[in-house]
Amino acid sequence: MKVAVLGAGVIGVTTAYYLHRAGHEVVVIDRQPGAALETSFANAGEISPGYASPWAAPGIPLKAMRWLMMRHAPLIIRPRLDMAMAGWLYAMLRNCNATSYALNKTRMVRLAEFSRDQLVELRQTLAIAYDHRSLGTLQLFRTAAQAGASAKDIAVLEHYGVSYQRLDQDGCIAFEPGLEASRDRFIGGLQLPGDETGDCHLFTRQLAAYLAGKGVEFRYNNRIEKIHVERGQIARVQTDKGMVTADRYVVALAAHGPALLRPLGIDIPVYPVKGYSLTAQIADPSRAPVSTLLDETCKIAITRLGDRIRVGGMAEISGFSTDLPERRRATLVHCLSDLFPDAARASGMSFWSGFRPMTPDGPPIVGPTEIPNLYLNIGHGTLGWTMACGSGHLLNSLISGEPPAIEAGDLALTRYLRS
Repeated sequence: MKVAVLGAGVIGVTTAYYLHRAGHEVVVIDRQPGAALETSFANAGEISPGYASPWAAPGIPLKAMRWLMMRHAPLIIRPRLDMAMAGWLYAMLRNCNATSYALNKTRMVRLAEFSRDQLVELRQTLAIAYDHRSLGTLQLFRTAAQAGASAKDIAVLEHYGVSYQRLDQDGCIAFEPGLEASRDRFIGGLQLPGDETGDCHLFTRQLAAYLAGKGVEFRYNNRIEKIHVERGQIARVQTDKGMVTADRYVVALAAHGPALLRPLGIDIPVYPVKGYSLTAQIADPSRAPVSTLLDETCKIAITRLGDRIRVGGMAEISGFSTDLPERRRATLVHCLSDLFPDAARASGMSFWSGFRPMTPDGPPIVGPTEIPNLYLNIGHGTLGWTMACGSGHLLNSLISGEPPAIEAGDLALTRYLRS
């Protein structure tokens, strides 16, 4: 059958890969001139299944109030007259309890672990190189309270058989020798050896090129304007370059999906949470990270990508604001220089922001809708790179009528109706 995938970010392109592998005719539509030029362009670069956690967690409301007062705050809220923002925040607060957190984290880790395995298989099959490393992730604790709070997450890791190590200062430095210069900044960490790193934009671009060579059609510079419904099914997609018809349709448009779906009577709880990143050339490899590190205080990831360092993080709730405030850049620079001083060149740093498509509970929305030939692969938040291959694999199974490799029912849109 013919399947139209709306969106050429990492979610859309990996979905196209699995659909093509299953023998479907695939067309991918995107408004940009190439693949992965929006949310997937300059993310933190980490593929961290073990750290797949919902932002809605017990204690977050109180923490959020403290974060808003911090100089280098991990959370920024710009209040505005926006009912979507208010509704999303309310729904997120309702998930800030122990029961919801445990349920949502279980769903996320399940998908993320499966996705990491699928990425390894894809990489081995196609021999794609994207500055990837398979050295693990270090979550760095600056306080005893942070280390103690990790017990709940460790319980989930043990439940799924995810390897981990608790590390003291010396253990952290053994894993990341560049931390020797900032020994007094932290007390220990949690290391997950099974995690990976890599350049999401480079991966997606190469995968799209491979698919194009195999006959997948990519319609770039096509702005999607409307989805037409006739007799209870999607009949066609209208773009500024004409109509596209298919047998099945997949919406993988990240934060821009809700606006396209709303006229169809499909209201998905996905909101754009802005994130920032900084990319710098390595000045001193001995002082630079060898893999990826999560600073638990600033909620910022520092990742080695070849001869570059990518620093990414923060959560700004401000609608679709595209500005690049100097204060956000200063936070990223501070975190990098505080933990890895003199590791990066001060000149030529690239500053970027993108909109993470966040659900209020954490897991993405992967599966069918009430319209029989319309499917969703959306709402991956900060974990699109981590969950892309698993989500694409699952969605292909659902479209192809095959049993999914892992439980998929609780990732569908219907979970919000049940709750």
